[in-house]
Amino acid sequence: MTAFVAFREQLKLIYSRYDFYITAAMKFFLAFISLIVVNSKLGYMERLKSMPIVLLLSLMCAFMPANAIILVTAIFVILHVYSLSLECAIVVAAMFVIMFLLYFRFSPREAISVILTPICFALKIPFVMPIALGLTGTPSSGVAVGCGAIVYYVLRYLSDGVTTLNSIEAENAIQKYRYAVDGIINNKTMMVVAVVFAFTVCLVYTVRRLSIDYAWDIAIVSGALGCIIFLFIGNIIVHIEISALGAILEAIVSIVICKGLEMLVFHVDYSRSERMQFEDDEYYYYVKAVPKITVPKRNNTVKKIAHKTVNHSNTKNVRVPASAHSAEK
Repeated sequence: MTAFVAFREQLKLIYSRYDFYITAAMKFFLAFISLIVVNSKLGYMERLKSMPIVLLLSLMCAFMPANAIILVTAIFVILHVYSLSLECAIVVAAMFVIMFLLYFRFSPREAISVILTPICFALKIPFVMPIALGLTGTPSSGVAVGCGAIVYYVLRYLSDGVTTLNSIEAENAIQKYRYAVDGIINNKTMMVVAVVFAFTVCLVYTVRRLSIDYAWDIAIVSGALGCIIFLFIGNIIVHIEISALGAILEAIVSIVICKGLEMLVFHVDYSRSERMQFEDDEYYYYVKAVPKITVPKRNNTVKKIAHKTVNHSNTKNVRVPASAHSAEK
């Protein structure tokens, strides 16, 4: 455990020194992964699938605000859908506008969460995002994770509906509009998952702020169980698409990942907790103090060894033995 704490402190030191370069690299990597995921799910416009274009846009996003990644990804999605159907592109663009208005109204600083949520869905670990945002964010972070879930299910719906859209006649624009709108509004799985994820963020946030020992651990387990239970309830009510075994495995993996996140951002020693009580002229205060686990800094002492110089002016005449003179001869 001490080695891990020392490693964490070393990471903080490295980030404090090279934060600009590390942040730029993370933005580049996140933008690159998000564009690759969009191209793999849709990929209807061949020009956008070109690797130089993906790398160039990712490099631009590395030196721009984090919200630029969302904007570039949304444009990628709209252009791909436009190559498939103009009507669907208009519906998707309107959906993004409404979603961005809600997003910028409630959680404008959660740009990375909107991008990471579809990526976690693609990696089969979707429960990580609502639990992680509940640990590190605020209840408004539920809007960001809900928007991310909507983006993923829209991409999935459009990817699965290529055959249906191609079968619709080009002149029948109304039917294409209806197909796109029905896929968004009547997608019960998308709506349930977005609501459950937003509720999970609030649940984890509430539990981890309780004044109890191991509040973060309890919050992580509560969030994972909450996701499973409410998704099963949603399955009973509206018959959504969910695999019981898959949800349990995803919850277990999410607990392990979020436990690692806890050790990085919140590592305390509950065995040394203290409770204090004091007062002033207006209030009584009851405080619980839990010390952080840190590695004591080493005080290295350096001893200076001074070189003694010989003062030749104060040296006395030294007699050389006769045997020395004879040896020299």
